[in-house]
Amino acid sequence: METNVVAGQDSAAVPLIGAILLATDMVTERDMRALLPPSALTCTTRIPFENPTTPDNLRKTLPHLGTAASLLVPGGDLSAIYFSCTSATITLGESVVHDAIHAQRPGIEIVTPLAAAKRAFAALAAKRVSVFTPYVAQTAKVVVDHLSDSGFEIASTLGLDMEDDRDMAVLPAQTIIDYAVSATAPDAEALFISCTALPAATLVAQIEAAIGRPVVTSNLAGLWQASRIAGIFKPDAAHGRLMGLHDLGEGA
Repeated sequence: METNVVAGQDSAAVPLIGAILLATDMVTERDMRALLPPSALTCTTRIPFENPTTPDNLRKTLPHLGTAASLLVPGGDLSAIYFSCTSATITLGESVVHDAIHAQRPGIEIVTPLAAAKRAFAALAAKRVSVFTPYVAQTAKVVVDHLSDSGFEIASTLGLDMEDDRDMAVLPAQTIIDYAVSATAPDAEALFISCTALPAATLVAQIEAAIGRPVVTSNLAGLWQASRIAGIFKPDAAHGRLMGLHDLGEGA
């Protein structure tokens, strides 16, 4: 478990954001440090997971969610719990994830990457999106189908067919940027980069400069939403259009 504390702060007086990560996640904690303001206290815990990132393996995360939630500073007043896995949330179902976590930590707001991404698209007034994922084909299809069923128009898709999220985590930055550019259709209003294990959140501003449209990644959306819930969000355009928003759209 990791906790970030700013010197001189009273832990009871500042927001506390918890996160549940897959055991193999090498990216989310780094994104939390990069994207959340230093006024936030953060804590993380992990659940068992074995690659490949297939729907069957993702379903196996469910029995561990409640236990993981109970380990996030027991008795602590959490502002939000972020479940940092896009594909597991969709495979299990949003309500199932909420119920499993609330069984141990009732009343705490829960953030998931895709629900946050849909709010982000609303804030950005984007309905037609391109989708870039590192997933195997059957997992990528689950994400794309969910977005389509949620009312979004899919302009294009690009999947890397990678089986191991530890390999996703070490893709070079320029490789990710190049894939993101090639994934974006000419008529897309935004690009969604799905997967909390892909180190893309800190590249958003560079990708936006290359494609001329907003970019939303799983961790960018999840941490944007968590910081809003915690009351610590501060617009910062250095991390892209979403993070630079002062005013939110009607659906956000």
